[in-house]
Amino acid sequence: MPGDDLQSRIDADLKQAMRERDEVTKLTLRAVKTALTEARTSGAQHELNAEEVLAVVQKEAKRRRDAAAEYQRLGDVNRADAELVELAVLERYLPRQLSEAEVEVIARRVIAELGATSPKQMGAVMAALMPEVKGEADGKLVSQVVRRLLGN
Repeated sequence: MPGDDLQSRIDADLKQAMRERDEVTKLTLRAVKTALTEARTSGAQHELNAEEVLAVVQKEAKRRRDAAAEYQRLGDVNRADAELVELAVLERYLPRQLSEAEVEVIARRVIAELGATSPKQMGAVMAALMPEVKGEADGKLVSQVVRRLLGN
């Protein structure tokens, strides 16, 4: 199966974390495996392909990123740090994320191609831009960049 590479890597790393008594990695990868099982058994039962496995890992990473931001907002630094440590474990399995500057370059090109000039055209810009950065940039970051570029 195409999704087996990433799943095999997660399985191997989980075993290694258990051998090394690396609790953070072990618990994080167990959570990912649970999410993968849920994804595989929800609806019509099927094996996950590579894209679906990656989407599950991205979803888990986003969950940690959002939780860390919320804990920071509430002033709970310890819990925010714990979420960020788990996020670092998950980022080992994700493609390199584009920087804000890299997203801005792509967004400027898409805006120019579409001839977008106002914030009212943000939906069209996002629809054209998101497939290009899928898996490589957080939608929230992309949205902020596009909003800033169209607002000026």
